[in-house]
Amino acid sequence: MTRSDKLLERVLRGTSDANIPFDGLRHLLAQLGFEERIRGSHHIFTKAGVEEILNLQPKGSHSKPYQVKQVRQVILRYKLGGDSDE
Repeated sequence: MTRSDKLLERVLRGTSDANIPFDGLRHLLAQLGFEERIRGSHHIFTKAGVEEILNLQPKGSHSKPYQVKQVRQVILRYKLGGDSDE
């Protein structure tokens, strides 16, 4: 299981939203096919076929818990990360 797979599992589990590293979440979204655009401290992620636009900002070196929840909802809604055994 790769580091990205472990992070995806942690995001989907939803038990440690406050402890998700921001850089890890950025790499996970990139791996899922999102394009990143940076405007100041805002990292804006878009993907063809995904209606929502994810606007993330770091909180120190971690992601904000409510933004991790938004990412989880998008992953589940569009069934992204389908390589897992679920």
